[in-house]
Amino acid sequence: MEEITKLIKTAVKAEFNIDVEPVIIIPESEHGDFSTNIAMQIAKQVGKSPMEIAEIVTNHITIQPSNHITAVAVKPGYINISVPAKQLYDDLNSQWSEKYGENNDGDGQTVLVEYPSPNIAKPYSVGHLRPGNQGWAARNLMLATGWNVITDNHIGDFGAPFGIWVVGFEKFSSEEQLSQGGVYELGRIYTAMKEELAEEEKRGEKDLAQECQDWLLKLEHGNESATKYHEKFNKISLQHMHDVMKRLGIFTDFEIPESFYVERGKAEVVKLLKNGIAVQNEDSSVIVNLEHFGIKTPILLQKSNGAALYATTDCATLLYRQERWSPDRVIYAVAVEQKFYFEQLFALAQLLNINTELIHMWFGLIDQIYEDGKREKMSSRRGTILMEELLDKAEAIARQNAKSDDMSDEDIRKISLGAIKFTDFSKDRRTNILFDWDSMFSLTGFSGPYVQYAAVRINKILKDNGRHPVHSSESENVAGSRNYDFESEKEIIKKLLEYPETIRQSANNLEPHRVAQFVYDLARVMNRYYENTPIATEEVEEDIKQTRLGLLEKVSQVFTHGLNILGIEIPERM
Repeated sequence: MEEITKLIKTAVKAEFNIDVEPVIIIPESEHGDFSTNIAMQIAKQVGKSPMEIAEIVTNHITIQPSNHITAVAVKPGYINISVPAKQLYDDLNSQWSEKYGENNDGDGQTVLVEYPSPNIAKPYSVGHLRPGNQGWAARNLMLATGWNVITDNHIGDFGAPFGIWVVGFEKFSSEEQLSQGGVYELGRIYTAMKEELAEEEKRGEKDLAQECQDWLLKLEHGNESATKYHEKFNKISLQHMHDVMKRLGIFTDFEIPESFYVERGKAEVVKLLKNGIAVQNEDSSVIVNLEHFGIKTPILLQKSNGAALYATTDCATLLYRQERWSPDRVIYAVAVEQKFYFEQLFALAQLLNINTELIHMWFGLIDQIYEDGKREKMSSRRGTILMEELLDKAEAIARQNAKSDDMSDEDIRKISLGAIKFTDFSKDRRTNILFDWDSMFSLTGFSGPYVQYAAVRINKILKDNGRHPVHSSESENVAGSRNYDFESEKEIIKKLLEYPETIRQSANNLEPHRVAQFVYDLARVMNRYYENTPIATEEVEEDIKQTRLGLLEKVSQVFTHGLNILGIEIPERM
């Protein structure tokens, strides 16, 4: 790509005395290997038609005596460029390493990634599938591009829900029921209490709601009974959360809950009032006006009864992270529903003199098509919502689809989790995704199992022939690779050459779906290759066989690396 860019720049400079930047080159498959619209880019400046410019640049490129690159001008002014497959392979081999695809764009800067951040005292739900998956992928993309990465699970263990659980426990449950049901009993309590509160509101009453608020204030003031309830609910919830996160294959370096920040957050509210940044309303609630940032709605920092809010603890979290780690960037993997809140929070951060780059890595919702044919957000009202239920169902489907009865439990786990996670990355994160069980496990469509199967097939070929994924270009010094033309493997090589830029763009834009699209496209290229090219059959000469196996090792390494970015493992068998 660099050589082609240099050739085009040289040609444009020689023919038109123009320095062009940037030169955009994209992969091309139908009429060459690469294509550029440079002729259209400079047409107005030159005063000629794009087609005429393309022909002049093309002639300049093709008449170079030592150049193996050929160029063809095509309407309406594109230049299609072809490169010998062997030259492409040599370029790939010269770049190859155990970390192929990675770069040092981050230059050792520190980034903190926050995920999955569920609330305590409720079962881990499907609602936290995307925060975990997208946050984990962001972590991996930052690591792959040279960042020093810190991860934090900002657990929601504070706020109004705490009071709901305490009142609900005393009203609807018992120690025996809690011991038997654990976090699911806490979930039942919460649902029952929400219904009671809704009925109370309809009656125009608020005694029960006030009782819930009182328990939160008790917790803030260190009341012994409130503290014991908090510790009890936390212990049950954390064990459940850790079990589910382990099944999902995600973890974080730190797990600092909201409750850790309450005291500091309230102290910060006092400071903001003193320096005039915050304003106390007549009802004693505290706000910060953000109109200077074009945000008409002020951010509420403290309730009228003095209770802390998300903004109270998030304010303290920003300051604490700056003091402890001084991150250059913080990424919040949180759904689109919180988009406006984060706009408010980031504006507040500027008033707090937080210099960190703050990014809300937001994503759409999870939809499902129900029996009545309607596509709606996944909801407990309409079916499966608990994460453990979802994982159990996925494993059951994977086992049912297995071609042999002796598939290991570990492979079943990898396939089922790969199906779930790949669905998450099937589209741009900013769109809603459709959770469709049939397409999730398809071996012919855009799915995790489709890509996993392609990788399993390659690994089996390599294993059957005494080869394995390698991490050094030195292993490519096999007889035949120096003389082999690689024309049969050209599309594979071109696809592998795209990988470093795919990682760069995915990291720059926090778009892990680009990696999912890449590994899927690579799987399709490999399937076409198998149809037309024998690899290790008897009729293939030994030196050609070893050369082809060597390229497959590279493909295997890229499959492993790309899927790892997404948190997906390759099974031994499928």
